[in-house]
Amino acid sequence: MIVIKTPEDLARMRVSGRLAAEVIEELARRVGPGVTTKELDDLARELMAQRGGRSAFFGYRGYPGQTCISINDEVVHGIPGPRRIRLGDIVSLDVGVVYEGYVGDTATTVMVGVSDPEVVQLVSTGRRALEAAIGMAVAGGRLSDISHAIESTARAAGYSVVRDFVGHGVGKAMHEDPQIPNFGPPGRGPRLKPGMTLAIEPMINRGGHEVEVMDDGWTVRTRDRSLSVHFEHTIAVGEGAAEVLTWPGPK
Repeated sequence: MIVIKTPEDLARMRVSGRLAAEVIEELARRVGPGVTTKELDDLARELMAQRGGRSAFFGYRGYPGQTCISINDEVVHGIPGPRRIRLGDIVSLDVGVVYEGYVGDTATTVMVGVSDPEVVQLVSTGRRALEAAIGMAVAGGRLSDISHAIESTARAAGYSVVRDFVGHGVGKAMHEDPQIPNFGPPGRGPRLKPGMTLAIEPMINRGGHEVEVMDDGWTVRTRDRSLSVHFEHTIAVGEGAAEVLTWPGPK
């Protein structure tokens, strides 16, 4: 069942979304050569606590981290640990914050001194795919319009989209209905209505779309070990353009 949020729900989700955006923005600034993913994860826990929130990920189905940090050919769900970030890496940060019972969920991919234009294009395509998808999150449209926008943007640039993991509804629970695939034809699925809140998250691979879960039970990598990028915003469908809830807000 898709939960339509009330104005009061949306007001609270704006806060949790803004907190998630602030945390991921600070983490992205700290990403650099020699930094461990555990150091970033510890910082995220501290930043969430300072804001009165907590991780939506920690303990979820036994997940051991505060955040998910995935590097290079890791798609999603990378567990933070002693691994050090290196020059030339691309680092995907995924942050979920619970504040007063509501979840804000966001992700971005950071380049660490990357100069390869093909890698820069991959990252740029992931960002553009998210923007295109948000542009289709309009009342009266269909859910698969969002999916099609992601796939079309990726394929036009020569990339594939991950099929085994999807975006999702979000609110009091981190994963609510509906599931939002990153591929498919337009004009299908539920009609989009004001008050729907969705976590839209393109996962785009430089090579094939196939992925596999590693022995830790969480980390997802591309099967062909090609690079992968991950971007995500929590949005609210409105009467006009969608509202992005995971913006950090004015400084």
